[in-house]
This record gives sequence, structure tokens and C-alpha cells, in this order.
Amino acid sequence: MLKQRDLAECGALFELIRHPEVFPYVRQKAYTPEEFLFLTKQVIEQETQQQLISRTILDEWSQPIGTITLYDIEDQTGYLGTWIGKPYFGKGYNQKAKTAFFTEVFTQTDIHTIFMRIRKENIRSQKAALKSPYVQPFEDIESLHYQKHIDQFNLYMVTKERFLLHQQTIESFVQTNEQELREA
Repeated sequence: MLKQRDLAECGALFELIRHPEVFPYVRQKAYTPEEFLFLTKQVIEQETQQQLISRTILDEWSQPIGTITLYDIEDQTGYLGTWIGKPYFGKGYNQKAKTAFFTEVFTQTDIHTIFMRIRKENIRSQKAALKSPYVQPFEDIESLHYQKHIDQFNLYMVTKERFLLHQQTIESFVQTNEQELREA
């Protein structure tokens, strides 16, 4: 579902990012394949410097379909940026990618809070965020170190504690159901 970013995926991802329902919501805008390649090189370099965490989202056939990135890492927090190509909208990839990414970040790093800034006009992403029981609106905007254009966004947060508790609850539920089926 997720893999480290690499330059080999740039052609496929650039074609997906160009769609008018995707491009306006992408943080790092590239207008040419060369520019996308350059930006991807920067992302890979920034990850080696622990300035961000970025993964490529894959479909069932291991084809790149989007990216998920934690930007602006500071004080054990960061801002999530996710985009998925138009042909993959509404197929559950966004939720699966976020679950895998949050699991990796919260179990393998010292990050404790992930913020999601979603443009107010991006209704699709607003609804997707609120489907997750571990996502909650964040109201204390004045306390944040990153307030650039905040009036254009709704802000949400995912805490390590809330996410891991939710995952633990799901695992417990699945184990209980499997045990009941074996006993039946």
C-alpha cells in the first residue's frame, strides 16, 4: 500500500497530479515532468534530513496512485498532505493509506500529533477526514506555529494516543469475532 518515494515513479505520478480535480489541492505543484522530478528529488533529500516523511501510495498491483507526506515536522508534530489520482477516487485508497501511514509514523517515530489542513472548498477531503473516528477538529489555531492562510482551511488533528487506541479497539474486536466463529 505504501512505499518509500523514488524517482522511477515520477512519470506515472505526474500524469495523475495534472488532473484538474487533483492539481489545485496538491501542496507541491509541478507544471512539467522535469519540475515534478526535481520536486521529488527535494522530497527524498528532505526525508534524509528528517524534515518530512513521504510515501508513495500504491494500488493492489503496486502501481503508484498518489502520495502521502508529513510536512513541517517540528516539536513532535507535522502537517499531512495527501493526494490520490482521479481514477482512484472513492475506492478506499485514501483511508487505507492514512491508516498505514499513521501506523508507521506513530509506531516508528516520536511524532505525537498530525495536523490536517483541508481547504474549506475541498468538500471531498472534509468528508473523508470526518469518516475516521480518530480525527477530530482542532480549534486552538492561535497556539500553532504554522498559521499561514489558516482562514482558508479547516484544521483537524490526529493524536498518537487516539489513533493507537482506535487501532487496538479494532484488533480486539476482530480477535473476539474470530474466536466466536471458531467456537461456533
